[in-house]
Amino acid sequence: MAEARRYGAVLRAWFRETLPAAGNARRLGVLTLIQSLGLGVFLTSSAVFFTRTIGIPAQRVGLALSVAGLCGLVCTVPIGRLADRLGAGRVLTVNFLLAAACFTAYCLVDGFAAFLAVACAIAVLETSAGALQASLTDALVGEAERIRVSAQMRSLFNLGFLGGAALAGAAIAAGTSTALYATVLANAALQLVSVAVLLGMRLPTGTGPRRATAAGAPGGVLRSAALRDVRYVAVALVCGALELYHPLLTVGLPLWIVTSTDAPALLVSGLLILDTVLVLLFQVAVSRGARTPAGAARMLRWAGWALGASCLVFAVSGGHGALLDSAALLGGALVLVLGELYQASASWGLSFGLAPAGRQGEYQAVFSLGRGLQQFAGPWLMTSLVVGAAGTGWLVLAALFILLGLAAPPLVRGLEKARARTEPAPA
Repeated sequence: MAEARRYGAVLRAWFRETLPAAGNARRLGVLTLIQSLGLGVFLTSSAVFFTRTIGIPAQRVGLALSVAGLCGLVCTVPIGRLADRLGAGRVLTVNFLLAAACFTAYCLVDGFAAFLAVACAIAVLETSAGALQASLTDALVGEAERIRVSAQMRSLFNLGFLGGAALAGAAIAAGTSTALYATVLANAALQLVSVAVLLGMRLPTGTGPRRATAAGAPGGVLRSAALRDVRYVAVALVCGALELYHPLLTVGLPLWIVTSTDAPALLVSGLLILDTVLVLLFQVAVSRGARTPAGAARMLRWAGWALGASCLVFAVSGGHGALLDSAALLGGALVLVLGELYQASASWGLSFGLAPAGRQGEYQAVFSLGRGLQQFAGPWLMTSLVVGAAGTGWLVLAALFILLGLAAPPLVRGLEKARARTEPAPA
């Protein structure tokens, strides 16, 4: 009985930590659940929908999505500057409305040109949405709570994504075009539900033009002072490159398991589920150390060490029999999720903490460029190293992660010193 009470107390404490508090934070949590549910439904079924239902060859799908990714990178910063002027909530509302229209348009696609156009439009909206939501989080909950709330959002995102993936799995199992069209239209409908949630909030208005002028930033949404903030861009690129754990987990590791180990193929989905559940359980707790830029930089260094160590464990997981290979893969996945938790927490501490006041939209957009480059180059890099170079490729990845982590603290210190020299002292 006492044991049950103890476990109950632990569970209640976890819920208090993970569930957002009433008010703006909880509304953001609802928004995150809706968006992640739609993303889980769409991403899980999109490859089958594109190739079998619309009839686009797999190679052309890959080409279109790569071009779309580049479009997203190009447009993110101007949209971020627009959010500083008009308010992130207003721009995000328009973003979700356009996303609903674009996902619906997928159901009307009848050729490659139309598919490419819709894919590019959606990539622009999806790439900018992350920066817009981060800017909105900062505006709604303030500096004291933004890291904790961001961690709660990531835990809720994983929960929603799992639910969406399960629904998409049912649609794929049905094997009909109607079921796959339903997944796309469901995502479009969830964008409209997101709009309704945003309209129910008291959204802050933009204050960008006055503050940007005071900070000496040039006017116009197409001219970005943040892109000329070389140290900030360097930190963003390092942090984004460490996010290579994502294609490692979703592309490199599945290919490695299937082609180079004796582990059962079922372990691919098992490790993905394990990763998702552990992030759901522990992201909020880990984020506590990232509430200052210095703490976030140290956490990024720990992320580099953990991700590098996971690659070394994966390197020895091939050719030792199903049991030993599975054990090594499980151990490597546990170390990898630790690096993932550190990297995600550090990214919030650095992107929020190093952005000047009143320009979160622009700076969050620039920070997302590192993630965008990783998303563009990551799958190719993982395929080349893990499949093409095998054990040597894992060693290269380990060295890359460790070096990136070690580079973070001096880069952040240099940026903070430069800011201290150029920004006026407070009255």
